[in-house]
Amino acid sequence: MDELPGSLGTSASLALRFGQTIFSTASLLFMCLDIQFYSYTAFCYLVTVMGLVVPWGMTLVIADAYSVFVKCLPRQPRILLIIILGDLALSYLSLAAACSTASTTNFLLDLDESYCPGKLCTRYQLSAAMAFLSWFLSLGSALFNLWLLPSL
Repeated sequence: MDELPGSLGTSASLALRFGQTIFSTASLLFMCLDIQFYSYTAFCYLVTVMGLVVPWGMTLVIADAYSVFVKCLPRQPRILLIIILGDLALSYLSLAAACSTASTTNFLLDLDESYCPGKLCTRYQLSAAMAFLSWFLSLGSALFNLWLLPSL
């Protein structure tokens, strides 16, 4: 059970973390390409949450890369529990942010073209899609680590 793919310190975990970081950074960039995102609370919420997910993911990418290449990261239950709780909290926040951004963008598209020009809403939709992908990878990582926790 020590080498559960996707758990902390494996190459699959490194891939999950790297994907999570890439998707959350892409979501942040798509949202911030235009300065009008601060007009709506849902968009500000997505920027805030993705701003938390990026450093969290980068920190764990570094820990996983160290563990994969040096092969000497000890697994301690308390540290793993903190990582699981952080992943679960950030995955729920990113799911909420992605859902609120997607619904707000859909609402703006249904209203009128003057509220959300075509290219602007497309960027908001891409940002929400990237946030959904980041959520999916974060939740997967949390569940793999949760599965590993009882064996420690």
